Amino acid sequence: MSTPSGSDPSGPEPSVPGGANPGANTGANPGATAASHPSQLPWTERRRRLIAAVLALVLVAGVVVAVFSFTRPSSESQAPVVTEAATPSETPTETAPAPAPAAPPPPEPIADLPPVPMNILLIGSDTRGNARELAAHTAATGASSDHRADTLMLVHVPADRRTFYVVSLMRDLWVDIPGYGGAKINTSLEVGGIDLATRTVESLLGTRIDHTVMMDFHGFKLLTDGLGGVDVNVTTPFQSTHETRHVFHAGVNHLDGQAAMEFVRERYAFVDGDYQRVRNQQTFLRALLAKLTSGGALNDVTAVRALVDFAGGHLTVDQGFDPVSVAILAYALRNMDPHAAGFVTVPTAGVGTIGGASVVLPDYGGINALAAALREGRIAEYAR
Repeated sequence: MSTPSGSDPSGPEPSVPGGANPGANTGANPGATAASHPSQLPWTERRRRLIAAVLALVLVAGVVVAVFSFTRPSSESQAPVVTEAATPSETPTETAPAPAPAAPPPPEPIADLPPVPMNILLIGSDTRGNARELAAHTAATGASSDHRADTLMLVHVPADRRTFYVVSLMRDLWVDIPGYGGAKINTSLEVGGIDLATRTVESLLGTRIDHTVMMDFHGFKLLTDGLGGVDVNVTTPFQSTHETRHVFHAGVNHLDGQAAMEFVRERYAFVDGDYQRVRNQQTFLRALLAKLTSGGALNDVTAVRALVDFAGGHLTVDQGFDPVSVAILAYALRNMDPHAAGFVTVPTAGVGTIGGASVVLPDYGGINALAAALREGRIAEYAR
């Protein structure tokens, strides 16, 4: 039974924290009541709110742990992480570490070459097109292709693989091309492709060539740029007469692909023309090999395979020299000292004119002596 004031005979309503009067709902729904203190809620409702609070704390703790795991060093994130949440029993929970990722399989080993000397012919085609396609056309049809050997180098690698020797052949050297007759040696690539160029050098030097590698201007530039450029010590400063007219200062020059191509091709800027060009080609090759062998790069099987895969798209090789063979050769040179390499130019007897063309005349006496030294393993006697 209620009194006229509406108060309960058992006593006044308990006050709400904050001084709010539960009866002061002016303007509100007459059936609504203010939020009750948790202690005044039924047990079921109090338990639901307690569980929700605990879950919220666990969720916050989980987010903190996740952020910490992703931002700290990976070596630390491998350790188990223990978190504590304010559960009713205050029991700590432990989060198990994520399983470590499986280690990658070891790279497949590269076989070692047998300990025998090797001769490799390097050809630089002067085409601005695709030397590989031109070589394939000549091989398939026997017809001449519009490119010549701008660079010819025989690289002799001794059995111990500790160094190498480079024999440069001047592109205008007048020689006998097998099955064709007398002509500049660079013509051999034009009229007979890689095979005839190889046989011509073998005939001149009386030695066997094991493999031949050819590259055109485009591939040369791409490979140089792919290596990040090459540092070359320029001993004879000059300005190129080619595309960009690049200026080469005395001392170390960092060359990108375009500058490197102009460096190895230039001859008109020099008093002795092609002779200085050959010396520059030798300088560049030494610098290139120094970069390839720096830091022990050729000791890394994975790095060797990546290098061969990258270079493979820009090289034309003889039929027996597939990417696996190239990788084997590169790996065999891992202990080579490029600074101990020796260079020699095929002996000549000066310049002359044959059939109205300017040519370099061969010194057959000197060539025969050099060829004998090459066959007998005495090439170091001639190298500088």
